[in-house]
Amino acid sequence: MILASVIVVCQMVVIRYVLEESSIWQTEFVTYALIAATFVGAPYVLLTRGHVNVDLLPLYLGHKGRMVLALIASLLSLLFCLVITWTGLELWVEAWGNGWTSDTIWAVRLWIPYLAMPIGFGIMSLQYAADILSLLRGEDLPFGIKPEEGL
Repeated sequence: MILASVIVVCQMVVIRYVLEESSIWQTEFVTYALIAATFVGAPYVLLTRGHVNVDLLPLYLGHKGRMVLALIASLLSLLFCLVITWTGLELWVEAWGNGWTSDTIWAVRLWIPYLAMPIGFGIMSLQYAADILSLLRGEDLPFGIKPEEGL
């Protein structure tokens, strides 16, 4: 989606500045594609631990404290993702059922970009559930910190 957005932006530049014509759908496509890439790509970032993490507090806690903190953080995040999944699904169903379109000349059917929210957050919920199970089974370390490490 990001590559497609880059290609579309390049095409839009050629149309607007070389051919001196107006662009109709490009800006809207790029906006929706980048948002969808963010929603659908977020679970992979969680899987690979690629997100920004401030681990100052976990460094001061012992292993049990880290475990409790990691479980609380993961459970709250799971709850948040489940709420957004449900809300996004309701929004998608409403857009689908009522035939919503954008207010632009392109008039994209809004159920298409809205689908990225329940899919992305649904997969993110599954990843948080897997992380919680991994912590509880001892297959993963809380915050990736070994029990003997810390301050």
